[in-house]
Amino acid sequence: MIETLTLLILLIPFVVFLFHSLLLLTVGPDKKEVAGYINSLFIGLCFFLSIIVIFNVDNFSSTISFTWISISNTDLNFSLMVDPLTAIMLVVVSGISFLVQIYSIGYMHGDKSFSKYFAYMALFTGSMLGLVISRNILQLFIFWELVGVSSYLLIGFWHERSSAAAAAKKAFIMTRLGDFGFLFSIIYLFNLDSTLLEIPKLYEAILNEEITSRVATILAAGFLIGGIGKSAQFPLHNWLPDAMEGPTSVSALIHSATMVTAGVFLIARLFPLFQISELMPLIAIIGSLTAFISATMALATTDIKRVLAYSTISQLGYMFMALGLGAYTAAIFHLFTHAFFKAGLFLSSGSVHHAAGTFNMKYMGGLKDNMKFTYYSMLICSLSLAGLFPLSGFWSKDEIILSAYSYGGFLGNICLIVGLLVAFLTAFYMFRAVTLTFMGDFRGGGDKESEDLKNNNQPVPPTVEHVHLGESPKNMVYPIVVLSFFAIFIGYLVNPVFSNIIFIDKHLFGVFLEKSLEIFHFHAHHAFNFSIALVSSFVGILGILFGINTYKNKIEITKNKFFLSVNNFLDKKYFMDHLYEKIIVENIFYEIICWGSEWIDKNIFDGININLSKLTSRLSLRSLGLQDGQIHTYGLAMIMFASVAIFIMVIIG
Repeated sequence: MIETLTLLILLIPFVVFLFHSLLLLTVGPDKKEVAGYINSLFIGLCFFLSIIVIFNVDNFSSTISFTWISISNTDLNFSLMVDPLTAIMLVVVSGISFLVQIYSIGYMHGDKSFSKYFAYMALFTGSMLGLVISRNILQLFIFWELVGVSSYLLIGFWHERSSAAAAAKKAFIMTRLGDFGFLFSIIYLFNLDSTLLEIPKLYEAILNEEITSRVATILAAGFLIGGIGKSAQFPLHNWLPDAMEGPTSVSALIHSATMVTAGVFLIARLFPLFQISELMPLIAIIGSLTAFISATMALATTDIKRVLAYSTISQLGYMFMALGLGAYTAAIFHLFTHAFFKAGLFLSSGSVHHAAGTFNMKYMGGLKDNMKFTYYSMLICSLSLAGLFPLSGFWSKDEIILSAYSYGGFLGNICLIVGLLVAFLTAFYMFRAVTLTFMGDFRGGGDKESEDLKNNNQPVPPTVEHVHLGESPKNMVYPIVVLSFFAIFIGYLVNPVFSNIIFIDKHLFGVFLEKSLEIFHFHAHHAFNFSIALVSSFVGILGILFGINTYKNKIEITKNKFFLSVNNFLDKKYFMDHLYEKIIVENIFYEIICWGSEWIDKNIFDGININLSKLTSRLSLRSLGLQDGQIHTYGLAMIMFASVAIFIMVIIG
């Protein structure tokens, strides 16, 4: 049964995509809501089937497999695999996508490319589902690239806007840089032994110590680079904030269940390989650094979606840090809980934009009374992200901080300090956002922002719209409420740390997930530590209070020259965009590489062509002398060529 269900889960979104595509080709673009209902129905079916799978999955269940490519004596199989890690990801991807499809019916209402949007969303969901159930690394890479293409199409969905087109291109190029590393490791692994592209075979080789630490480090380095690009980790993190140019519903899916979680999933899927490599400390360092710098950047931005984007990068940094410390279960548990409250936050920000007509928090305020469902949902999801007890985010974040504490040593202590500091910053910037958005008096929204921009002779961006104060339509509100419910309860319900709850065993999530690596006798969940939980909660509450107090009382910290300089530095993203776009691309690539290419083209290739043509011309002039019209001259030439030909034939044969 599980084999059939898994294949259906993979095929359904692609069939929906093909259906929409055929309609678009035959009927053309339209605004019919039926496309949204089709997506909601069939992605909902995928979610239902995923629930059945997660209750029936074995430790390591191989499903449908057939020969895909045959080269000489080498066969590459197209095969699907379902283990506990895959089952969890299937539920997350299909469940979040299902709610986003419903939300999108209201959010994208009236858009001229309504059907095309849902076609792309079906492709995006199907690509991510294919990625998580792939048993073959090459097959995984193909779905990995499809996820990249889908995100490119959705980030640049409103491609007539120059900012959206630029953001899509930036995301595509920066993630492709990481993909070169992924592809390198695939080629290297194929040259070692093509059968090792099958993940169970790779696990078996690691278990039998057939792969040395040196080889594992080379392979892991390539896969890590791929994961860094996809999950927007330092130094390839710049693309994700700009990806906000796509529809907010797209951002919700990218940041919670697809795209950026793919890098974390890749490292988790190949975790045994990383464990025998020498890169684990590096992963923890990259994660810690990313978590910190992105949390600080969130302090300076006034765009509510960018605040959430930086928080995603920061939380992904938490996951990388956990993986680097060997806390496999903690990383995936945080991925699981984060998906629900982050999707809720993004969908709430879209609801806010629907009412206020802007994403700029400077022009919001006072929305609490106008949209109570959105306010309370965003408040709950923000508290969960801040790690407040007993919400979902508390349990998963606490697992990561506890893992750093248990790891000990210099690296563990650094990660512990960074983890607690980031917890404070997260609580601070999220309640800065909540306060600016919902508290105080309304500051005019999109109408006021548009007026100010026109008065300053600045263009009004398409995201600035007229104000429509009031709650969003029901098909936008219901998914947000459901996600906020999960943000409250799902963390403790799936992984109770004190005792069994009715039919739920203690540490259920951790015990279930670790079955994916059962052949390695892997166990990594820790007993609940009250001291660490208390410190973590105190830090979070402190951040919340600071965030509310600073912005509710309108404390103008930017009037201080030092804080103003720091704010500008953070707003410029540590000048990383300047480094990449101005120095590397314009000064190095355009000036040096392009100049070098031009010099080689002119002086070598053109030189060869010009000199060759001159030589041909000279030979032609010389050969004219042989054509003197004398028969005996032609006869002599024929005898000479015949003699040479006979001589060559004698030598050869």
